[in-house]
Amino acid sequence: MRKKKHILQSKISRFLVFIAGAILAAVALSVVLVIFLRWIPPPTSAFMMKRHLANLFQNEQRPPVRYRWVNRKSISPYMFIAVVAAEDQKFPHHWGFDFESIQQAVKKNKKGRRLRGASTITQQVAKNLFLWSDRSYVRKGLEAYFTTLLELLWPKKRILEVYLNVAEFGDGIYGVHTAAKTLLGKNPSQLTPSEAALLAAVLPNPKLLKVRAPSPYVLERAHWIEKQMEQLGGSGCLGKF
Repeated sequence: MRKKKHILQSKISRFLVFIAGAILAAVALSVVLVIFLRWIPPPTSAFMMKRHLANLFQNEQRPPVRYRWVNRKSISPYMFIAVVAAEDQKFPHHWGFDFESIQQAVKKNKKGRRLRGASTITQQVAKNLFLWSDRSYVRKGLEAYFTTLLELLWPKKRILEVYLNVAEFGDGIYGVHTAAKTLLGKNPSQLTPSEAALLAAVLPNPKLLKVRAPSPYVLERAHWIEKQMEQLGGSGCLGKF
C-alpha cells in the first residue's frame, strides 16, 4: 500500500515538474518573441493568420489580407496623434491599463448600457498581434500578460508604430500603409489631420464603419477626433512618447 502511494506521489511530482517546466518555457519564449519584435517588423499577426486560415480551409468568401509594413518615419505624425485622440488619450501616461475607464465600463455594463470596451492601445496590440478575438478569461489573462510585457520591453513609440501597422482599417485592409493607399490613394506620410482623423474614426469597427462613403456617424466622429487632436497639442505632443 505504501509502495503504491509512493509511486502515485512520484507520478504527481513528475507531472507538476513537467507543468512548471512547460510554463517557464512558454514564458521564456514569449519574452524572447516580444524582444525580437521590438526591432523586427511583424510579418503577420494573429488576426491576419486567422483570416488567412479561414479563407484557406473554411471556404469563406472574404477579401484576402492586404498588409504591408511601413516604418514610423514614413507615417504622417498626424496619424499617431489621431489614434491616441480616438482610442486612448491616456496612452502617454499609463502602463498598459486604464483602470479608471475599466471601472466606468463595469458600472455602465451593470446598468445594461452598451459601450465600447476600455482597452488601451497597448492591449489592442497585444490582442491583435498574439491572441484571438473571443472574450474568455483565458484570453483576457493572456492579454494582460502580453500587455505588461509590451509596456516593459517596448518604448511607447514602438507600440504606436506596431499598432498602426497591424490595426484593421477595412475588410481585410491591415495597417496604415495599405489603408492610406487603398482608401485614400496616397502615401501614409502625406496624410492630413482630417484624413488621419477619418482613418482613426473607423477603428472601433472597420467592417461596419467605412472610410469610403463615410456615414454621418463616421464624419461626426472624425470631426470630434480632429478637435481632440488639437486639444492634445497636435503632432507636437508626440514628444511625450
